[in-house]
Amino acid sequence: MWITPEEVLLANALWVSERANPYFILQRRKGHGRGGGITGLLVGTLDVVLDSSARVAPYRILHQTGESQIFWNIACGSSRKEITKHWEWLEANLLQTLSIFDNDDDITTFVKGKIQGIIAEENRGLRPQDDEDPGKFREAELKMRKLFGMPEEEKLVNYYPCSYWKGRVPRQGWIYLSVNHLCFYSFLLGKEVSLVVQWTDITQLDKNATLVFPESIRVSTRDTEHFFSMFLNINETFKLMEQLANIAMRQLLDNESFAADRSLPKPCKTLKNVSALKRDLDARAKNERYRALFRLTPDERLDGHTDCTLWTPFAKMHVVGQMFVSNNYICFASREEDLCQLIIPLREVTIVEKADSSSVLPSPLSISTKNKMTFLFANLKDRDFLVQRISDFLQRTPDRPCGLTAPSENPSPSTPPSFPPSPSLGAGEIPPNKHFSPDVLTAKHGLLKIYQQDVPEELGPKATREKMKEESWNIHFFEFGRGVCMYRTSKTRELVLNGIPETLRGELWLLFSGAQNEMAAHPGYYGSLVEQAMGKCTLATEEIERDLHRSMPEHHAFQNEMGIAALRRVLTAYAYRNPGIGYCQAMNIVTSVLLLYCNEEEAFWLLVALCERMLPDYYNTRVVGALVDQGVFEELTREVLPLLYEHMQDLGVISTISLSWFLTLFLSVMPFDSAVLLVDCFFYEGIKVIFQVSLAVLHANMDQLLACSDEGEAMTILGRYLDNVVNKQTVSPPIPHLHALLTSGNTPPPEIDVFELIKASYEKFGSLRADVIEQMRFKQRLKVIQSLEDTAKRSVVRAIMTESAFTIEELEELYVLFKAKHIMSCYWGASSTAAERHDPSQPYLEQYRIDCGQFAQLFSALAPWSCGLHSNTLASRLFRLLDQNKDSLINFKEFVTGLSGMYHGDMTEKLKLLYKVHLPPALCPEEAESALEATQFFTDDDTPQGEELKVGGDGASGDTEEKKEEKPKDYKYYLRMWAKENEPKKDNIKDLPRMNQEQFIEMCKTLYNMFSEDPSEQELYHGIATVASLLLQIGEVGKKFTNNGGKKAESHSPCVTDAPQPDREDSSSEVCKALAEAQLETPPPTANGSDEDTKDDTSVSSYSVVSAGSLQCEDIAEDTVLIGCMGGEGADRRKVSAPDGDWSITLEQVLASFLTETSLVDYFEKKHDIQSKMMACKSLRAVERQTSTSSDLDFSLSAH
Repeated sequence: MWITPEEVLLANALWVSERANPYFILQRRKGHGRGGGITGLLVGTLDVVLDSSARVAPYRILHQTGESQIFWNIACGSSRKEITKHWEWLEANLLQTLSIFDNDDDITTFVKGKIQGIIAEENRGLRPQDDEDPGKFREAELKMRKLFGMPEEEKLVNYYPCSYWKGRVPRQGWIYLSVNHLCFYSFLLGKEVSLVVQWTDITQLDKNATLVFPESIRVSTRDTEHFFSMFLNINETFKLMEQLANIAMRQLLDNESFAADRSLPKPCKTLKNVSALKRDLDARAKNERYRALFRLTPDERLDGHTDCTLWTPFAKMHVVGQMFVSNNYICFASREEDLCQLIIPLREVTIVEKADSSSVLPSPLSISTKNKMTFLFANLKDRDFLVQRISDFLQRTPDRPCGLTAPSENPSPSTPPSFPPSPSLGAGEIPPNKHFSPDVLTAKHGLLKIYQQDVPEELGPKATREKMKEESWNIHFFEFGRGVCMYRTSKTRELVLNGIPETLRGELWLLFSGAQNEMAAHPGYYGSLVEQAMGKCTLATEEIERDLHRSMPEHHAFQNEMGIAALRRVLTAYAYRNPGIGYCQAMNIVTSVLLLYCNEEEAFWLLVALCERMLPDYYNTRVVGALVDQGVFEELTREVLPLLYEHMQDLGVISTISLSWFLTLFLSVMPFDSAVLLVDCFFYEGIKVIFQVSLAVLHANMDQLLACSDEGEAMTILGRYLDNVVNKQTVSPPIPHLHALLTSGNTPPPEIDVFELIKASYEKFGSLRADVIEQMRFKQRLKVIQSLEDTAKRSVVRAIMTESAFTIEELEELYVLFKAKHIMSCYWGASSTAAERHDPSQPYLEQYRIDCGQFAQLFSALAPWSCGLHSNTLASRLFRLLDQNKDSLINFKEFVTGLSGMYHGDMTEKLKLLYKVHLPPALCPEEAESALEATQFFTDDDTPQGEELKVGGDGASGDTEEKKEEKPKDYKYYLRMWAKENEPKKDNIKDLPRMNQEQFIEMCKTLYNMFSEDPSEQELYHGIATVASLLLQIGEVGKKFTNNGGKKAESHSPCVTDAPQPDREDSSSEVCKALAEAQLETPPPTANGSDEDTKDDTSVSSYSVVSAGSLQCEDIAEDTVLIGCMGGEGADRRKVSAPDGDWSITLEQVLASFLTETSLVDYFEKKHDIQSKMMACKSLRAVERQTSTSSDLDFSLSAH
């Protein structure tokens, strides 16, 4: 490629000149191409270690003038062909022009200007985002694509120098981290090591330091482990690896492919060797930490953060921390954890002003809100810029008067439009045409308030304690503020741990979870969602209806229609909002508790916060999030309770007990009054509270668990313990706990105060940090998702192993290749979107599907019938045959069905498959010249003779048949019908439609291409020519019988009867011409062209000359021209002589004719080994390769 002219002082150092003229020199890098010796090896090693561009561009062109000692590099190339093209252009366009100049400086100036003009013209068509990447990085991306054969769609994120441990020897080289692959390349003294690993194949990613591998990163797949060390910045590299692996796991989980963020602000200055994708991923990581810290919505994006101080009026001091500014919030977090945290929504801000600076209070900034609170920040580094950014965001924030808030400016695609307010109704009334009204009781209050009876006086001390709690919170609100702008301190945590009063529980849940902000940003959203969702019958709504009456049936709020109806509306609305989750068991239990303390809309937004932010992936179809946290819990148990962990692993208890604890937040295993206190802590602290309490439960029962001998005994001990965790301070009437009734024994165990349990969990395990949990979650996510993928593979193989002759191992290998092709299409483009081909809610067999293009690639790599350029045509026909539901996608079962017929079918099965591939719908109309006639032929002839009479006679006896059907049917009749429907339908040879002449020609072309690469091709050509001649005669004989007996059909088409029927010789000539055409498929190596149809019609190969004698067609005249029918007069003749519409044959006739030729029988009876094909297909994926060479190392794309 042309490059911006660069000055070169030492032109011949490490380069060899190959061509020269008075103005230009073409050079080759030493060590590349022929020879090289020890010098070439050293140069190649230096190029790799020093990241020289000469490894990817070993050819260059220099410009020089006669007397000057300075050279200018103007072009480089990865192959001789590329650089020669530039050289020839220079000789043809510049040499004559340069000879006119008298001054050497003018020559140099002209050449440089000409090259820069060419580069500017080429760059005019580049995408704008390409310009964001620095030149050095674009060079590295080009190098990665050439070294590993990656397409342009594969984007490099970053690359680092490191060592790859191949055995006991480290190989110094470069690791390339792209969006979908981890790649490594090294070339040291002739030893080349190249490694490519897909992120979706990685099962474990660790950063460890051992004596053997100091400061190393271990990358584990199902088959092997790779170690990388000697990084300049191992932490940055490992974090980037984690991010890319997480993206890959997300892709496996719900098929979300990576999409670059195009709205990132451009950097103030060009960052050296930092790509736009790397900046994108860094910004994503910061956004995720920011949103997790302050419980913000997923669309919130951090704009920036700065160090500052915040004046805290309750402590009368300035607290050091950081201010965070995003598009909808201003947040503050103290440097000391839990000292102070603040969230200010911009919708609440009224005034932002710069106060006067002083030595005591430098650069202060005052922010006032609607609820009369003022926050004073100081020590801001760039106050003016910060104020400007906040002002910009405030201008974009719509002014929302109380009660008349506008919908979000950027609603999500699933956000339905808001409905107009409904007229006022009586209490509890719902309009007949609406499913939800703001005047319904549950739209205003929580169920507990509606059904709460007056607290009896005899409760005495409990009621007094509840009042004291309320008073403590009121004092807290007075000192620290109330609502979203409240100062959150360690005092807030103490009050939460002591229990939230029932009157404030709903309000504080909304505040601490962040659901209040989301609800304020989407007014009217829930009501409109209910109207759209209710009345629709889906799988989710059926499951919801089944579980409605199982949701806290012991509570009187759900023993009537009001509570059930509210629960139905909330769950249905959420299933409609998020069809990816829909509905999962355990959501009903959690939602019913939310409805006790919140109205419907508040409960809905709390459910959104739970499912989408606080418990990510918990409630999808495979409860991945709960399984991940289960793995984290096991790892924490191993760290803090090692003896108990080993014993319980032997019993297998941890994996059994913890799933329900996490899915329902202990609500299903503890008395309600106790579990709701854990929910209080969960909404404030997050998931760490559930881990702490779970560890505390195991610790409290450690001695009894160590003495257990089986799983049932351990589960009984833990069940009884949790059943007796009581809340002695509750003022609610006792609610019977069903689980407790089932597990109670003769002697009731001692009661455990829930407050003591929470206190013990903080004392013993309170050091657990949220960032540590996230790190552990990442490791477990890799294991869980890959384990689920293995389970899916085993399930699919088990489902189809009885229907296929492939072994289990072969089916598993085929599944891996099939899934890899699907995943590759997700990020390298395909005709249909990835989401259409992957639906996690479907059975495992239906989850992954591929389109026609991907099937063609797998077919050419795995099928035993290699047809050269005709392979894609045959693959397309087979794809249409296998695509039974006509959605242009096939699943794994359909894919294996096609392969199994080719590999394990007998001759009859293989010929039947080949026969069906050349009939509609496999043979599309565009591929046959007489498509309309052929279709008409099949529609007329599909019904066997004698059946028409039967069909015609049905009308006369219709009444009697109906009378017979009127008899009531018993269950045996339906069982027989069901068994009959589920019987596998096999194609009978006699049921297949007849093949017309055009389809027969296409089948002969396919056969000729199949035989072209076979060792015994001459015998096969002879055999197929004989069989074709025989079938032709059979078709002619059958035509005579058809014509004699088909007078009725002829009367309906007079144009056919008037036309002269072609004689046998003309039909024979037409078929044999087509057979000759079939041999014109494979072009010589120098032929170019991309259109497959053009290749089929115009290319010529070594098999293009076929004599009439070699075809063994007795009906062909001696002077028949077989070669000239491709173009010119032959093409016209081909169009004029249409195939015979009455000519047809059956599969039985084809099979009988093939049996007469031993060579054809041997070919179709020959067994093929798919293992070698699968190994070759795997090698194409370039999992790992190592070569040792000292000769030419050409990294052109053609080599890959």
